[in-house]
Amino acid sequence: YKAYISKETIGLYERNNVLNGKELNSRYEIKISEYVKKIQIEARVLGDLAINHIIPTAIKYQSNLISSVKDLKVIIEDEKEFKDLAGRRIKTIKTIAEHTTAVKNLVDEMVEERKTANKIEECTKRIENYEFKVKPYLDKIRHHIDKLELIVDDEIWPLPKYRELLF
Repeated sequence: YKAYISKETIGLYERNNVLNGKELNSRYEIKISEYVKKIQIEARVLGDLAINHIIPTAIKYQSNLISSVKDLKVIIEDEKEFKDLAGRRIKTIKTIAEHTTAVKNLVDEMVEERKTANKIEECTKRIENYEFKVKPYLDKIRHHIDKLELIVDDEIWPLPKYRELLF
């Protein structure tokens, strides 16, 4: 967007009587505002999906696995046999806990960065804050949600999975 207000662009537009510097600056600020709004919306939607849909679903599946492990413990008295049979489930329970914790922490951090960015008055500094401090959280959160998508049972996963969208 900085190309809108570069000396070369302003000179080109003014020489050809298309727009003047003030008009280009206005368009630049509008483009920045639109971009910031898009990131704000994406961040809010991702945060909402993560906190209100993904994490509860992952915890529900994790609880099912915990119950299954407890039931196995009651049935199988031999400790080695229990570890052999329940080991994979226990590992999955821990993996779900790691990913849900990471998602929650990252969403909280992203919200704080958004609050900080929203307090910035100058549009150029605000867009830089959103671009370099807020936007990276989208990919980080998405990484953990993608991992949970691969683990959690299809029957309870609240959103279409990638393979379902493709086929």
